[in-house]
Amino acid sequence: MLHYRLDGPEQGQPLVLGPSLGTSTRLWDAQTPALARTFRVLRYDLPGHGCSPAQPFQSLDDLAALVLETAAAEGMESFHYAGVSIGGAIGATLAVRHPGRVRSLAMVCSSARFGDPASWRERAALVRAEGTTPLLEASASRWFAGPTRQDLLDELAAADPAAYAACCDALAAYDLRGELASITVPALVVAGREDPATPPAHARELADGIPDATLVELAGAAHLAP
Repeated sequence: MLHYRLDGPEQGQPLVLGPSLGTSTRLWDAQTPALARTFRVLRYDLPGHGCSPAQPFQSLDDLAALVLETAAAEGMESFHYAGVSIGGAIGATLAVRHPGRVRSLAMVCSSARFGDPASWRERAALVRAEGTTPLLEASASRWFAGPTRQDLLDELAAADPAAYAACCDALAAYDLRGELASITVPALVVAGREDPATPPAHARELADGIPDATLVELAGAAHLAP
């Protein structure tokens, strides 16, 4: 099971929020007070990130199963879901593989396929050899279009290298481009216009592939649009 935080009324509709790679539940700090007025909000940490212990996994399907296990621990048999980057990909995987569990889906700065698999494998090898420190400077330029949030960069620096690398390997193997049409729940796709990691073209591919999805592009937002 993953570490998680709960906010909002016990009787509120369940909402699960997923983080981006290298971040933690803190990614959603600014939005949680508003969402928790009506929703029962569960924010989780990826394995080896934030307060979640490192544990073995190989694929986005494995991560989706961990999210289901975590939500079930709070009686959330079905839930609304929103996630950033890999968090959005986990949500899409849930919607494809476990359609009865997801009530609605929001994918923020995410993708059906995150670029060249070889680049993810190269990043995994780098992190296994040197940790996440070599990623900090490039991540700051990808993540933020405005002021840098040092607390999120500190989370990246503290991430377990093996768990981070396993996420990279999972992203290398992830490709839902041929399965987007099977997502039938209400879907929102959000892009940051200044996001170099998943540019708006990725969001348009998602919105075109998911039936009746809504697309929103945010000016002045990079990869961590929240």
